[in-house]
Amino acid sequence: MKKLFLTLTVAFALAGMFVQASDLVIESKTQSYAEDENKIKFDGDVKVTVDDMTVVGDSADVTVTKDSKLDTATFYDKPYAFEVKKNKKREVKANILKMSLITKIVKAQGDTQSIVFDGKTPIVVINADEQEYDTKTGIMTATGAVTIMYKELETFSDKAKIKTNKNGDLKDIELIGNAKLKQEGSESYADRFYYDDVTKVVVATGNTTSKALLDDGTKLVLKSNRQEYAQEKNIFNASGNVRVWYQDYYAVGPKISVYPNKETGKPNEIYFTGRSSITQDMRTIYADKITMTMKPKSFHADGRTRTVIRNVGSGSNSDEMGLGL
Repeated sequence: MKKLFLTLTVAFALAGMFVQASDLVIESKTQSYAEDENKIKFDGDVKVTVDDMTVVGDSADVTVTKDSKLDTATFYDKPYAFEVKKNKKREVKANILKMSLITKIVKAQGDTQSIVFDGKTPIVVINADEQEYDTKTGIMTATGAVTIMYKELETFSDKAKIKTNKNGDLKDIELIGNAKLKQEGSESYADRFYYDDVTKVVVATGNTTSKALLDDGTKLVLKSNRQEYAQEKNIFNASGNVRVWYQDYYAVGPKISVYPNKETGKPNEIYFTGRSSITQDMRTIYADKITMTMKPKSFHADGRTRTVIRNVGSGSNSDEMGLGL
C-alpha cells in the first residue's frame, strides 16, 4: 500500500499535459468544414500538436460555436496521445478522445489506458472504461473497471478520483466501490480507500478486510468497519467490530493497533483496547486489553480477565461469540 501512493504522484502528472496549451496545430491529408454541423473535419494521418503534447489518429473534428469559437476537439478510431519530457514519456490510448478548448476538460472514452514510462520501462498503468481530467480543478476521474498497476502492486475499483496541484503533484486519491489493493500476496478490500498526501495516511471504510502474508507463509486476516494505515510510522489501526484470524487464534474487539517487526516491517504485534476476547481451540479469554504476537506466537490478557472453556464438539467457533461483558 505504501509504494502505491508514493509512486502514483508521477503517474497522475500525465493528466496535466493538457493544461498549459497555447498554439494548436493540426495536420491531416484532408480538411473540410461542414457548416450545417458547425464542424471542421480532419481525415487521414491526423496529427495534432499542443506545446509538448501530440495526438495522432485516423480522423478528428472540431466543433465551432455560434460566435465562431473552437469548442471541442474529438479524435476517433483509437487515437494515441503522448508527451515526452526529458526521460519521462506519458501516453493515453482510447477509442475516442475529447478535448474541450472552453472548459479545459479532457475525456478519454472506451478501453482507456494511461501509461507513464521511465525511459522504455512502464512505471504506472491505468486502465478504465473512461478517464476524465479537469485542468481547472486538477481532478482526474476514472470510471468503470478501474485498475492501477505499479510493478508488483495492483488496485481495482469501480471508480478512482485523483486530485493534483498545478504542478501535477498528487494531493489525494480516492478508490470508490468494490475497491481492492493487492501486493506480494497481501490484499486489502473496502468500499472506499482514501489517501491524503499531506498526512501520508490511507483510510479504508466499509466492509474492510486486510490479508497480510507473513514471512513464514502464514496469513493474518483482519476485518472491521474502518482501517487506517500511517505510512511514515508503518502503524495500522482498525476499529468497529474488529475480528482477527491468525493460525488457531481468533480474536474480537472494538479497536486494535498493529505494529511491525522492526527487521522485516511485517505485522507482528496487535494491541486490542476495549473489552476484547481471544479464542484458541475450546478456550476463550476475555479482558480489557489483549496483546497478540505472531513471532514468537503468544498472547497476553490484562484487566478483568475471564476464561471460558467450551465443549464445542466440532471444534469450530462462531463469529457471533460475545465479549464476556
